[in-house]
Amino acid sequence: MKRTVKSADTMVSLVEAYLAERRCLGFDLRISGQTLMTFARFADATGHCGPISERLVLDWPHSTPSDRAITWARRIEVIRPFAKYLKQFAPATAIPPRDLCGRAHRRLTPHIYTEQEIVELLAASAAMLPAGSIRPLTYETLFGLIAATGLRISDAINLSMDDANLARGTLIVRETKFKKARLIVLHPTVTLALKRYRAHRTLVIAEEPCDSFFVGLAGRKLDARTVHWAFGRLRDRLGWVARGDHISPRIRDLRHTFVCRRILKWHQEGVNVDNRLIALSTYLGHVKPSDTYWYLSAVPDLMEW
Repeated sequence: MKRTVKSADTMVSLVEAYLAERRCLGFDLRISGQTLMTFARFADATGHCGPISERLVLDWPHSTPSDRAITWARRIEVIRPFAKYLKQFAPATAIPPRDLCGRAHRRLTPHIYTEQEIVELLAASAAMLPAGSIRPLTYETLFGLIAATGLRISDAINLSMDDANLARGTLIVRETKFKKARLIVLHPTVTLALKRYRAHRTLVIAEEPCDSFFVGLAGRKLDARTVHWAFGRLRDRLGWVARGDHISPRIRDLRHTFVCRRILKWHQEGVNVDNRLIALSTYLGHVKPSDTYWYLSAVPDLMEW
């Protein structure tokens, strides 16, 4: 039975129906779904009625505080598949051209952290309040692990206690971005830091059993949004200024930094980087080596090679 769009339908209800249908087909749509719901709430808040119009398509991207065209373009990219879906039931729906606000995908230069900046980040994390609680050590260890291994933030906060075999100095990363598990071999100093954290964690939250390796003040698994908020507070306190194309340094830039420094070290050691890249790609959880090249940046030290 063909669905119809009724005048009583809100944009939120239409987006919810679209996301439910797509997720039934196996699509996650976690981030794009959140963004699309932002569009729906914007449309309903402005009193928009009827199909998606060209005016609405342009108003929403420009409602963001950002003045960067790539931000607007990525919002257009999120609307397009929903508009195509909606056009089946509402022929008057306007499908925005892909390049309406310019290119949505281009290589943005990341912020490559200096060793001093990483030291500052870990020191600031260790000084977080409440002093003596699990919180400072959690963030110090979490950010240190990401910097030392290039883990994604999702991979790190999803680690369970059983995933950390610290006797062997390894981690098992499960349910990754591409639904593949992989083994991470740790440097002895990283293993030592994780052992220290686990011992303190066990003492502090003994009465609140939780399977997650990294936990917050309440002894429960960390939420990604909370981690990004905490990082933002630390970044502002440290007064960092972005050296890349993003507005400010990000947690993800620790992953970029890990790759660049690893490649630089191989160059300095006279190692054939092309031969090692497949191993690095596997370590990072990439499907193919070309994905790893995305992380390389034209940092001055690498340009010399």
